[in-house]
Amino acid sequence: MNLKSLLARPFAQLIHSKIEKNKTAAIADQLAILQKLIKTGKETVFGKEHKLNEVADYEQFKKAVPVRDYELLKPYIEQIKEGKKNVLWEGKPIYLAKTSGTTSGAKYIPITKDSISNHIDTARNALLCYMAETGNYDFAKGKMIFLSGSPELERISGIPTGRLSGIVNHHVPKYLRSNQLPSYETNCIEDWETKLDKIVEETIHQQMTLISGIPPWMQMYFDRLVEKSGKKIGELFPDFSVMVQGGVNFAPYKKKLFESIGKQIDCIELFPASEGFIAFQDSQQHEGLLLNTNSGIFFEFIPAGEIFSTNPTRLSLKDVQLNENYALIINSNAGLWGYNIGDTVKFVSLHPYRIVVTGRIKHFISAFGEHVIGEEVEYALLNAAEEFETKIIEFTVAPNIAQGEGKSFHEWFIEFENMPDDLSTFIKKVDDNLRKKNVYYDDLISGNILQQLKINVIRKNGFIDYMKSIGKLGGQNKVPRLSNDRKIAEELQAFLA
Repeated sequence: MNLKSLLARPFAQLIHSKIEKNKTAAIADQLAILQKLIKTGKETVFGKEHKLNEVADYEQFKKAVPVRDYELLKPYIEQIKEGKKNVLWEGKPIYLAKTSGTTSGAKYIPITKDSISNHIDTARNALLCYMAETGNYDFAKGKMIFLSGSPELERISGIPTGRLSGIVNHHVPKYLRSNQLPSYETNCIEDWETKLDKIVEETIHQQMTLISGIPPWMQMYFDRLVEKSGKKIGELFPDFSVMVQGGVNFAPYKKKLFESIGKQIDCIELFPASEGFIAFQDSQQHEGLLLNTNSGIFFEFIPAGEIFSTNPTRLSLKDVQLNENYALIINSNAGLWGYNIGDTVKFVSLHPYRIVVTGRIKHFISAFGEHVIGEEVEYALLNAAEEFETKIIEFTVAPNIAQGEGKSFHEWFIEFENMPDDLSTFIKKVDDNLRKKNVYYDDLISGNILQQLKINVIRKNGFIDYMKSIGKLGGQNKVPRLSNDRKIAEELQAFLA
């Protein structure tokens, strides 16, 4: 065990003990955070407009602060971009995290001196909890990589601005800098494939112990390494023992990633977002991610079916229930108030509060009233894939509304690692699985309103080529699982097998 591994042991035990203590105080911590937010927020432009000085408790807070998305927050963001102070939070943000928006173009999310620790410390805490639980401290002595966006930042009214992963890169502790790959120069390369080749060049002969990133881009990295070395990842990097991933549901990618590695290793799942680090996997033994209840964010939950209602039910943490789908709303010391981040979650444990991500608010199909969500299509496909011993590279689903004769259906676009022996039987199995998971979809099929789903096979590397064609290859970009329109479906026609 080298010095870094040795020093990590007491620190991991200390942080792990603190987090275990926090688990028992989640409700009290949430109420304390709300009071702190109100105390600071009432002196801001937003706070004065919403009369936060008159707010004493959560019930009053709900009446004062409406739920909003980025479009409704944007006027305040524009004031910040113009250089104004005390708009959403005291002073100016220390960063603006730039992220892609689906309806508003680029989004600019403030990160303040108070909120930056949420992003930095949570990732650290996930690793330290893993160390304390498993006793694996040795990975700290090897090389580590996070497949991320460029750390180069522009400035808007003097505020450093860029991708969250690039911002976080500037806060890697000095004691880990010597372990970190790729080089800063390589990380600054914008073209993903050029960058990937350079990452492979810099890492292929290193002692890699931890690899982190969004699963589809980790898979591309693994594929290039295997292609260049002729070896499985576990053989190429014999000390590789920890894979850290987040950004999308891991399940669709897990089988192929482990096949590329060639051995079982531990995984740590994270739920980071530009708006805040929401949750992290604190244990290898339990399902779900521990909600970050003591890190500057006050959480609210709206039953997913009510998210588009004029006056939806808003719940604090103490009133949530197991296995209910909720839209996630955050209020934070970054200056986000009643902010709908667009994700849906459900609780798999209330002691402590652990969640799984079930989908995106905007990523669903309800062209016929079925409201199918990401969790349901992933369940339907992955269970069928396991039964038919086939591997899935990537997929997305869209509605196909009949024009003239015939019935409408759900149209799936799937890139297979290996095709099922009988595609028609496989399709029926996926359809049956979805019917079991979603009663509304089942009613539409049995009522002869919809016909059985159809699958279009995407050619090898078709999704990679599609993402390249729209300028979203690599980094933190993801293929939406579901669309309620035909835009992606029409663009994918050019990539069919």
